[in-house]
Amino acid sequence: MKHAYVFPGQGSQFTGMGKSLYDTHARAREMFEQANAQLGFRISDILFEGTESDLRQTKVTQPAIFLHSVACFATLNHPKPDMVAGHSLGEFSALVAAEALSFTDGLNLVSIRASAMQKACEVQASTMAAVLGLEDKKVEEICAQVEKETGEAVVPANYNCPGQLVISGSIKGVETACERLKAAGAKRALLLPVGGAFHSPLMAPAREELAAAIERAEIKAPTCPVYQNVTATAVSDPATIRKNLVAQLTGAVRWTQSVEAMVRDGANHFTEVGPGKVLQGLIGKIAREVTVDGHQ
Repeated sequence: MKHAYVFPGQGSQFTGMGKSLYDTHARAREMFEQANAQLGFRISDILFEGTESDLRQTKVTQPAIFLHSVACFATLNHPKPDMVAGHSLGEFSALVAAEALSFTDGLNLVSIRASAMQKACEVQASTMAAVLGLEDKKVEEICAQVEKETGEAVVPANYNCPGQLVISGSIKGVETACERLKAAGAKRALLLPVGGAFHSPLMAPAREELAAAIERAEIKAPTCPVYQNVTATAVSDPATIRKNLVAQLTGAVRWTQSVEAMVRDGANHFTEVGPGKVLQGLIGKIAREVTVDGHQ
């Protein structure tokens, strides 16, 4: 049987994250200081002492979660992973863990991704909503109907676990879809406090900048399979990894399907590495038979 390591995405940040790592591990401290120098501001100070509002700044949030996750992984006393995956932003952390991407290149890509996504959010007002208690197929059907009938963008964005799917699109598109989803039997269809329509076609303005940065980065064959969001399959070819990282910007995060694929391929122990416990909860709902733990 196999041990899978998984890495969280945006939304898992919390004030004080990484402080104990910084204080107790020389390697983690070195990584935090390297990030401070590379980013051009002391992200460590914001993590350790900043407010929740400070941490929600796009230029901070994504590099912060990436930094915390890879520093956690670097300090783990563990055998090499048999497979890795990351939720959205976490995919970059997973690639570093699999030695496909260096810490320096990973941090650079995440910083560029955050900036490009922020610019895309400013092009058009947009949002996301969590839909609970409805089958994925029904959510997909209703989103497609709303798009066809209104011309407003709204698509499934995050397949988090059975009965929990996040949709993404224009404000009008998402609000209309939420009304119809509740009428169709959803327990909840709740707008999320996010800055834009992540993992939807509305992120297309960010694609060119991110694609150019990914093309410049050195991506090597990983030391273990990486289960990427857009395909939910094991990937080891660097060219495919690049293509999927760009596609992820506007494509759905197929987390449910990724975990199911990892279990089919032999994973029976999952460790979430990084801030929070969100993925542990989701994996517990996707595959009740596996062992799940975390390290932060």
